[in-house]
Amino acid sequence: MFAKDYVDYYISNRQYAPYLKSDALLSCLPASFRLNKLENKMIEFVEKEQLFDTRLWKLFTEQFKAGNVDDENLGWRGEYWGKMMRGACITYKYTQSSKLYEILENTACDLLYTQDELGRFSTYSVSNEYKGWDLWCRKYILLGLLHFHEICKSEELKERIVTALKTHLDYIINGIGKGEGKIPVGETSNFWFGANSVSILEPVMRMYNLTGEKRYLDFAEYLVTDGPGGENNNIFELAYEGEVPPYKWNIRKAYELMSCFEGALEYYRVTGNEKYKICVENFARLVMESDVSIIGCCGCEHELFDNSFATQTDGTNTIIMQETCVTVTWIKLCYQLLRLTGESVYADEIEKSIYNALYGAVNTEKSKNNCGFPFDSYSPLILNKRGRAVGGRQELPDGTVLYGCCAAIGAAGIGIVPELCMQQSRNGIAVTLYADGEYNLKTPLNGDITLRVETNYPADGVVKITVESAAKEEFEIRLRNPKFSKNTVVTVCGEQISASASEYLSVKREWASGDVIELAIDMSPRVIHPIGCENDENSKNYIAVKYGPLVLARDLRLCPDAGERVSLAFDENDRIELKRCKTAPFDTLCEFEVPLADGGCTKMIDYQSAGKTWDETSLTEAWMKI
Repeated sequence: MFAKDYVDYYISNRQYAPYLKSDALLSCLPASFRLNKLENKMIEFVEKEQLFDTRLWKLFTEQFKAGNVDDENLGWRGEYWGKMMRGACITYKYTQSSKLYEILENTACDLLYTQDELGRFSTYSVSNEYKGWDLWCRKYILLGLLHFHEICKSEELKERIVTALKTHLDYIINGIGKGEGKIPVGETSNFWFGANSVSILEPVMRMYNLTGEKRYLDFAEYLVTDGPGGENNNIFELAYEGEVPPYKWNIRKAYELMSCFEGALEYYRVTGNEKYKICVENFARLVMESDVSIIGCCGCEHELFDNSFATQTDGTNTIIMQETCVTVTWIKLCYQLLRLTGESVYADEIEKSIYNALYGAVNTEKSKNNCGFPFDSYSPLILNKRGRAVGGRQELPDGTVLYGCCAAIGAAGIGIVPELCMQQSRNGIAVTLYADGEYNLKTPLNGDITLRVETNYPADGVVKITVESAAKEEFEIRLRNPKFSKNTVVTVCGEQISASASEYLSVKREWASGDVIELAIDMSPRVIHPIGCENDENSKNYIAVKYGPLVLARDLRLCPDAGERVSLAFDENDRIELKRCKTAPFDTLCEFEVPLADGGCTKMIDYQSAGKTWDETSLTEAWMKI
């Protein structure tokens, strides 16, 4: 059983109450953690550089006061507020910043005043509604306000939010669906058979959980039944069959598809219909098998699924790829599946995405290039620069840049990392990511327990966890052994325990203050070879190096031979010896001299630290030509 405090919290936060029945793991309570190193640094950066920017919040709400700013190009200016609000609320659950809360409360109130007399929050006029990205943007109003409702301290304001959201969603339900005078959801957008519109499924289910009003569940049932893709290509049916990878579907837009499947999981949690659990698990499996790149993102043909596992070394492909919106949504979908199933395969995917694609996209060196947003939109794999383009760029009527989709979503990915570190299980605690910090949790009998984690992971594989507890109690602590680690050594109070790769190791015992868990995670560096693709006969002529979960990269600032062909010195098992060094005049997690076959070396750093000038001075590559 889950600890009583968790049960009480999830029941009081009705959006998530079904998780108590369906999920193997629960996210820990707000303000439970305090991280110390890289993960905290990223959150503080985004909070300061983006979420504290009151001018930005004002710009976002102004789009709704105009009421028709998206009419001309059927754009998505209406997504920015809700997207960033979701990320800001997730961040607040960790930081508990009074300054951030005041900003969020003010912008929520500001937005409520933009609701029109019909109950709509929309950047489209009535005459142009339900075209382009209108329903997608209305989805983000639902998500943004629902996330704020979760942290809101004022009962009066929470009631206002629920009333406003019900009016907003009821207007949508009255206009979309089956029946005379209604528009089929697949016809509410001329993009991707309406997949962007169907993704409203997630907040519709949360509204049902919050209000208990059956019309929202009925509308959700309509969405999953008449989902996007056409009569013979319904995405949920394709995923349920589990045979055809998404890059072969007639809808290949990665971000929007993932968002639809997030909603399908919420539908499963409430209805218990196993079909939708299976379809989401199949979808994730198919993506893992075909479209996740070395850095943990998908899509090398713009933001589309395209068999990225093969196309990531297509040297003829010079267009944008590896979108940050896709990275964040993939992390969120995998986290949903991790909590639902408790299976570590999803944690392996999350870790890869966070420490490579996600953190690599953060503008930590505060480059002013390409608008200087806090997040880059597209991550390079073969030699290129960061900051190549603004994903989802939209402009104000006077022609000044407003924002981009990736800049708006990034905070949700950064802010969720503390939640990802540890979860509450029915029998105790699951340790999923190893981040230095202090974690205040509950035992199954609702006792207080603190786990202190001391580590430099992922810069090295040494982890020490010290238990602090007021009373002895027998329960389970689950320790994730990463898939890449073939020889993890785990000791509990000095006693060694065997561990298998890519699973949680369960340690059940009577825990007491002072007990120590130590892990030596096998970070052995290894060479990675691509499978290549048909588009480029030279696509197999690349090589990459990984160290633990980290992809290594060459950066022109440190490595003048970046872009030149290499011949690395490695053995028949693809093992390679690295020598640590520290010569980079900029921050890195780790830096290595990588041996070459001729006896020389090339320098490589962790991918997330590379390319951060966003210009040609720090051209970077994860895949190197051989």
